[in-house]
Amino acid sequence: MKFLVITDIHGNVEALDKIDSRFKEADAVLFAGDFCECFKTETSKPVLDALVKKHDEIYAVLGNCDEPDFIEKMEDAGINAERVLNYTGGIAIVGSGGGSKFTGKTPNERDEDDLIADFRILEQKEFDDDYSNVILISHNPPKAEKVDSFAPGMHAGSQAFCDLIVQKQPLAVVTGHIHEGCGIEKIGETTVINSGSLGERGTYCMLEVEKNGGKWTVKSAEIFNS
Repeated sequence: MKFLVITDIHGNVEALDKIDSRFKEADAVLFAGDFCECFKTETSKPVLDALVKKHDEIYAVLGNCDEPDFIEKMEDAGINAERVLNYTGGIAIVGSGGGSKFTGKTPNERDEDDLIADFRILEQKEFDDDYSNVILISHNPPKAEKVDSFAPGMHAGSQAFCDLIVQKQPLAVVTGHIHEGCGIEKIGETTVINSGSLGERGTYCMLEVEKNGGKWTVKSAEIFNS
């Protein structure tokens, strides 16, 4: 399966048009939040309207710049992944939206425990021991080496989220929020992707997963610039 991974559109509808061929190539789209331009929440809806026209299968979460009640628009559009267990081709997808509390100025800042609580829908018997077919989408990144770094030696990721990844080892984690953290790294066996800001930097990722010997693995993950 091929996934188009995008995040942080920030009101830039034209950025979606520039990757039309990638939408056609993907089996599904994973969007890690921030529909709107920061402090201009009226730009969220045009991005949503444009995004849902690009592909029939989209899984999305809110960003810290998005109003919390915009989740209702995502639900109406059939793309919400927050606190919802979705399946596509044998892959389970669950999301967590918003960012951890920092400046207090953006509308969707949440406690770290609340961010992690969104994944509790996976606390079911079928996932007790094996998260190898799970992709987590979180606007807020885990504490890591690259994907949460906003300056040399400066990190903004969640330790609790990192701990969850270490414990459960999902197939992949898709994140965003920290534009400077654009990159791909491993936490244990989990592939963690911050594709960077599509809206501000034109970056996105193509993720391909496959099933080998009954177990899902990441075949490839690469970041591109439109």
